[in-house]
Amino acid sequence: MKSRRRNLLIFRIVVFVVLGAFFLVPIGSMFEFSTRGNNSDSPRTLEAWTNIATTPGLTDAIVASLELAAITSVLMLALLLPTMVWVRLRLPQMSRIVEFICLMPLTVPAIALVLGLRPIYVWISLNVTDSILALAFAYLILVLPYSYRALDAGLAAIDLKTLTEAARSLGAGWGTVMLRVVLPNMPTAILNASLLSVSLVLGEYTVANILNYENLQVAVAYESLVSAGTSVAVAVAALIFAFVLLMILSFVGRLQLRVSPGQKA
Repeated sequence: MKSRRRNLLIFRIVVFVVLGAFFLVPIGSMFEFSTRGNNSDSPRTLEAWTNIATTPGLTDAIVASLELAAITSVLMLALLLPTMVWVRLRLPQMSRIVEFICLMPLTVPAIALVLGLRPIYVWISLNVTDSILALAFAYLILVLPYSYRALDAGLAAIDLKTLTEAARSLGAGWGTVMLRVVLPNMPTAILNASLLSVSLVLGEYTVANILNYENLQVAVAYESLVSAGTSVAVAVAALIFAFVLLMILSFVGRLQLRVSPGQKA
């Protein structure tokens, strides 16, 4: 038994080291490149990193992308989660149709989707707003397949019907059921869906570029023509930001697993 545990521990350590090197070596190389001077004799400098905060267009693009990530995540949860709950409780025969609709963006090439959306966004920019935040509606379509799978796994892990019927029998409205019954019982699934939405929005380039909006990736592409070091620094910062989000997700998930047995007891 001890030998088996020791072998399992060694296996975990080896996997951790290999995967850690797989992710950290490229990031470390990118960081090393971003700190190089103008020539081989120049000392290392953090000028590329300070340029992130001092470059006006780049700063605006970063802020816009973060705002888009937040808006898209909220819209996704507000649209998808109540719909999935309602379908599971009242219209289970529609579950396949809803799944098909949510997964459909995966079957449409990004370029075809953008060309289809372009006339709509031309009208929006002329008659409603030309703000980049309008991209949230296009991004909402793109994140549906990934968010649906994450939320579907979370809903499948709880006894949704029993929980909602118990809350309704105590006089709770549907808003209360969503906020105080459904959401607290699937925090990991919600965080997973939100993280997938944030990752997609922060890494999206095609839609914003073709629709003539300047988000993070478009700004990085423009900046790479001027300063390769600054563009690489932004890419590293985005990867670190995603890693921090993953760590938060892991911490919250483990905390939920520790709290749940105590609640059941």
